[in-house]
Amino acid sequence: MSNNKLINQSISRRHFIKGASTIAGGSIVSLGLMGVQSVFANPDNIIRIGYVVPRSGPLGVFGQGDEFLLTQVNKQFANGLNIDGKQYAVEILVGDTQSSSIRASQVAKDLINGNNVDLMLTSSTPETVNPIADACEAAGVPCLSTTAPWESFYFGRGAKPGEPSPFKWTYHFCFGVADFAKLYIDQWSKVETNKRVGVLLPNDADGNAIRGLLLPSLEKAGFTVIDAGPYENGTSDFSQQINLFKKEQCEIFNTFPFPPDFPVFWRQAAQKGYAQQVKIAQLAKAGLFPAELESLGRLGYGLHAGAYWHKDFPFFSKSTGMSCPEIAAGFESASGKQWNQQVGANAALFDAALESLISSKTPKDKVALAMAISQLNTETAVGMVDFTSGPVPNCATTGLVGVQWVKSKSGPWEFDLPIVSNADHPFVQLTGKMTPYKIGG
Repeated sequence: MSNNKLINQSISRRHFIKGASTIAGGSIVSLGLMGVQSVFANPDNIIRIGYVVPRSGPLGVFGQGDEFLLTQVNKQFANGLNIDGKQYAVEILVGDTQSSSIRASQVAKDLINGNNVDLMLTSSTPETVNPIADACEAAGVPCLSTTAPWESFYFGRGAKPGEPSPFKWTYHFCFGVADFAKLYIDQWSKVETNKRVGVLLPNDADGNAIRGLLLPSLEKAGFTVIDAGPYENGTSDFSQQINLFKKEQCEIFNTFPFPPDFPVFWRQAAQKGYAQQVKIAQLAKAGLFPAELESLGRLGYGLHAGAYWHKDFPFFSKSTGMSCPEIAAGFESASGKQWNQQVGANAALFDAALESLISSKTPKDKVALAMAISQLNTETAVGMVDFTSGPVPNCATTGLVGVQWVKSKSGPWEFDLPIVSNADHPFVQLTGKMTPYKIGG
């Protein structure tokens, strides 16, 4: 789709939805110029934002809420932005990674070289975030990202502990391994177990970061960790790992798999009798979305997870003009699907971007914009994002709450997701009591 064909259109909701539906085809789609009424608008007054996320492939579920989200952002930007007394139009160019790291890098380069974006936004796993951030770092384009452990973003891209940051243009906010440790130690104390943990970690950026940093923290807290060793994403037979966990009597199971791999493992675990002896089944990266749980049927009731965004978060999103409950309700009404964590997380990404653009005072100046991001301290849909007190340069941390997928007792959805642990996010209230995992709920 040609950007020239869209440049004179003040985009309508119908036009947006139609355009967004073509993203999965791999093209870069312009959502039009918000606040611009003429094809002769001065390019110096147009802020171009690249937004690259997985919309298709194994990670496509992470982009499920984007049509709703970008419709709300479009409304907020409809009259452009007044920054330091100057009026700017906003153009958002959306690209699909197709769940491929290679594709993610290429789409980012296309936006940088072909569309001259002023700011790049991306989210959803290191497989997406890291190659896009690398492309931006090489090109000198400010990039803001979320939804991947910050250690995967920072150390996974070559930074060294104790050394100055090698990054000037790329910034990331998300939970980290310390957040998982704090969450798990609290959450796992709520169910009586033998404290033996079977860990299933893939051979990827997430798995390697968790293996090196989280497991020692769990052992220090008194848990016995049984690590089945790295495996390749897409593995179809987990017999070896399941037999090990059964032999070691691991009543706690913890995994950070590529999302399509968990149902394969858990069905095999049930067939071989391991799921029946598990009291806590703790998921991360997988088990984030209602559709994943629905596909498991009765095996999904009672699974435990961490949430980086929840409909009951007490925060406000400036980029959508909505509270967290309003975001969830709005998404459900617009899509006919149950709310999911990524809708709010991606809203937080636009919240942080909006504040960065405004505080830069000169958003077309890439140096000024990068500096504004580095000094960002603002409320978003996931809570405070503060780059001035991050664990390392270029990174800010956000909290996690413990949740449990339970069979819904009322309402239109099969599952509810009460908050059962808030040690890592004390501003969020508990809404349920954690119970042991049991097949069938």
